[in-house]
Amino acid sequence: MKNALDHAALERAVQDVHHAGMPGLFAEVRDGDQVWRGAAGFADLATGSPVTPDMRHRVGSITKTFTAAAVLQQVESRRIALDAPIGRYLPEHAPAGGRGEAITVRMLLNHTSGLAEYLPYAYPSLKGYPVLSETGPSSLDEHRFTRFDPIELIEKGVNAPAVGAPGTTPGVYSNTNYLLLVRLLEEVTGSTAERYITRCVIERAGLRETELPSGPYVNGPHSRLYEAWSGMIDPPRDYSVYDMSWVGPSASLISTASDLNRFYGMLLAGQIVSPSSLVEMQRTVPVVSQEGKTIDYGLGLHPMTAPGQGTFWGHGGTVWGGGTLAMTRADGTRQMAVAVNLQRWNGLDSSGRPEPHPIDEALAHLYRLAMYG
Repeated sequence: MKNALDHAALERAVQDVHHAGMPGLFAEVRDGDQVWRGAAGFADLATGSPVTPDMRHRVGSITKTFTAAAVLQQVESRRIALDAPIGRYLPEHAPAGGRGEAITVRMLLNHTSGLAEYLPYAYPSLKGYPVLSETGPSSLDEHRFTRFDPIELIEKGVNAPAVGAPGTTPGVYSNTNYLLLVRLLEEVTGSTAERYITRCVIERAGLRETELPSGPYVNGPHSRLYEAWSGMIDPPRDYSVYDMSWVGPSASLISTASDLNRFYGMLLAGQIVSPSSLVEMQRTVPVVSQEGKTIDYGLGLHPMTAPGQGTFWGHGGTVWGGGTLAMTRADGTRQMAVAVNLQRWNGLDSSGRPEPHPIDEALAHLYRLAMYG
């Protein structure tokens, strides 16, 4: 079978990522009824405890697929219209100057609203974000236990200079969009977004190790999360204990590799949202990512393709110190979820651009092997 799981090759690939400089990583790959789970390296550099494939992990913006699915469920219930202006639902949070009537729910979901990222305004040392050479990591420590008010974060993003006109492509990836969607969910459901997403997405998918946290700790077995901030934090510092109210239900989810594969498999099978909603989620536009790359982006989903291998759908996510990528082939037959416990490992060259690092090539090889065999 062309894409059958090669357990030995996958094991070598995760070990290669560790030997390239990643403290620890773990993964699950599925092909039909076949399942491979593997891990390499350390969950805690101080104690030497190993990572294991079943560990819980902060999965960052993978949360956006869960939030988008919750919004699409409300579209199916006719409480939300995808192409209705956000000002219709949230007049008190809508941008001024007529943009509240120009920005639609769809534009929030696919990052074409033109709304700026609030993060540099909430974290003063990140003023130049996402250009890391123009930032510093001091705010990460200052806000480790800060309990942010999501309304204040929304206001910072809405009132910041726009990064584009509503509906213009390429769009620009912005967490402000998804904080507004969280507020929209609360407005139309009469529930907190955390409670609604838990009941109607997480529990609907039968995910037993997935939750939106209410405090700064990760419950259950998990890894430390080491942040290097492109060499500005040396040695990398552990940020596994962190109040995630700075992103809330746009990027705070805790999950496992197994739960993520289960979720994306069910989503692409039309078991979380309807097939017609899934079609909308897979309708893509060009969007500039936080890394400055232009990618195709749908409604909380983005594709990855390789010639002759079909299209995979999923999402990536980062938090301070942690990263995750989960992708599932469109027909649901092949799945991958990979979690790593170091972020921003690349140093910066004299012009401020990330320098190549052996981890990059090793991770890319693992992703190719996991998805395409």
